[in-house]
Amino acid sequence: MFENGAVRAPYRRLEDWTRAMPAELRQMKQAEAEALFRRIGITFAVYGEGGDPDRLIPFDMFPRVFSNAEWTRLERGIKQRARALNAFLADVYGRGEIVRAGRIPSRLVYQNEAYEKAVTGFLPPKGVYSHIVGIDLVRTGPDEFFVLEDNCRTPSGVSYMLENREIMMRMFPDLFRENRILPVDGYSGRLRHTLASVAPAKCDHDPTVVILTPGHFNSAYYEHSFLADLMGVELVEGQDLFVEGEFVFMRTTEGPKRVDVIYRRIDDAFIDPLCFRPDSMLGVPGLMDVYRSGGVSICSAPGAGVADDKAVYTYVPEMVRFYLGEEPILQNVPTWQCGKSDDLKYVLDHLAELVVKEVHGSGGYGMLVGPKSTAEQVEAFRARIVADPGNYIAQPTLALSTTPTFVNEGIAPRHVDLRPYCLVGETIELVPGGLTRVALTEGSLVVNSSQGGGVKDTWVLAE
Repeated sequence: MFENGAVRAPYRRLEDWTRAMPAELRQMKQAEAEALFRRIGITFAVYGEGGDPDRLIPFDMFPRVFSNAEWTRLERGIKQRARALNAFLADVYGRGEIVRAGRIPSRLVYQNEAYEKAVTGFLPPKGVYSHIVGIDLVRTGPDEFFVLEDNCRTPSGVSYMLENREIMMRMFPDLFRENRILPVDGYSGRLRHTLASVAPAKCDHDPTVVILTPGHFNSAYYEHSFLADLMGVELVEGQDLFVEGEFVFMRTTEGPKRVDVIYRRIDDAFIDPLCFRPDSMLGVPGLMDVYRSGGVSICSAPGAGVADDKAVYTYVPEMVRFYLGEEPILQNVPTWQCGKSDDLKYVLDHLAELVVKEVHGSGGYGMLVGPKSTAEQVEAFRARIVADPGNYIAQPTLALSTTPTFVNEGIAPRHVDLRPYCLVGETIELVPGGLTRVALTEGSLVVNSSQGGGVKDTWVLAE
């Protein structure tokens, strides 16, 4: 919010707003926000800790604000990255030109557990593998943004982006009258259009779209049902679908109805027990045969996860150069791959200074934040790295930007990141905003809700 002691332009109108809000009103509004979240049912699930796994995600009322110029640059960089990631997926499931050219080691691609041989040689409709790309970004300076990681499979959290805005507009309508804030409520319409635009070759009618969920025990089930409701499509589980001949059908009270596009929110391994895990009760037997024959589209495509592997991540700038012939607009965080002997030596020598992550980890688990860890934790993690170096990458601890956040004592700086949602179909588009996650614990760099993080509304100002 501040630069060289002065309030930055995008935040100027918020300074008066905070000063005019007494502590009693702030506490009342915070309680109102929590009541709204609880009434609507916005929870996330944490497993393995005992007790009720459903929790209310902490919501901070102080919005994060981007100027229009800042957002324009971010939008260009996100779209560029989404194009490169999809070009990479089409390539590695096809001719593998980037591997042949020596730009990325073949073992990182073809020996990757996320690489699905079942779709080798198959090109999905419009050549799109990852239809919803969540790019996690951090800011380190006035004009410096870095990509922390790419999410090419089923990035979650977009329901919070939409609900955060809804609740802020309900609680502080004057703020939206005083500030020209670009809307995000068109996301569901854009998502439906994106999914319909990649209908399969055999679809000769207005495509029927469904969301495939693992069920109400899944941590993101609220989001699955929320998006289905907003788009006006059916929310289905594996048992609601069946394969007959060349097509997939949905069981309805009026008889079977053909399904053309499946927005799947289940992992690859569970999509089809005849192709992947035979013990899966969540998928649809025979679904992959219909998919490969052009009878149904699966979004995002099975196998898309090889593009968001944290070791493959280090090569995304090279993908931009290789496939697009452009220089990357958004930079990666400098990364050491522990599978390389020189990198491993550096990481082990500087472990207490680095952030170390599992290559396939998520949710803030399986990672070490060296400067925030005890000597015992560092040494325990060292043993894990030595036992399986290829399973880890390391990055410097960046001086992440902070935004003002309401805490018990008033307003304090807390670290944040940003996840915009890029939709890739016939066209590439994203709404002006995203999910800002905030590390509510003082000094913490971990923003994941499963690790005590919260969420904020994200504003992009009109010109």
